[in-house]
Amino acid sequence: QVQLAESGGGMVQPGASLRLSCAVSGRTSNDITMAWFRQTPGKEREFVAAIGPRYRATLYADSVKGRFTISEDNAKSTLNLDMNSLKSEDTAIYYCALRRSNVVRSAWPVDRSYDYWGQGTQVTVSS
Repeated sequence: QVQLAESGGGMVQPGASLRLSCAVSGRTSNDITMAWFRQTPGKEREFVAAIGPRYRATLYADSVKGRFTISEDNAKSTLNLDMNSLKSEDTAIYYCALRRSNVVRSAWPVDRSYDYWGQGTQVTVSS
């Protein structure tokens, strides 16, 4: 059974940086897609970034492009999200997600494409 556990959230001032990590256990395949989503109260879950199974191709939401970087370690046991130049609108609960098999790139931003989710970690950006 795949389990995902996020860490690294916290409260920071605008302009600061944070690194979120997602520990992955129980993964049995390298042919997976992983992603970060975020959600604020009263809003739908929003795609942030994804990394694919081949050549570590990545995809970012326009709102974070150039500020956030998604990466994974060589063993694919940890998914990271480096967040720079944080803004108040980045405040949300951040979730990591995993899909067990390959899927077309156009499906990466769709939350129902993913099979497993972590419990989330809160990021608050405030002065």
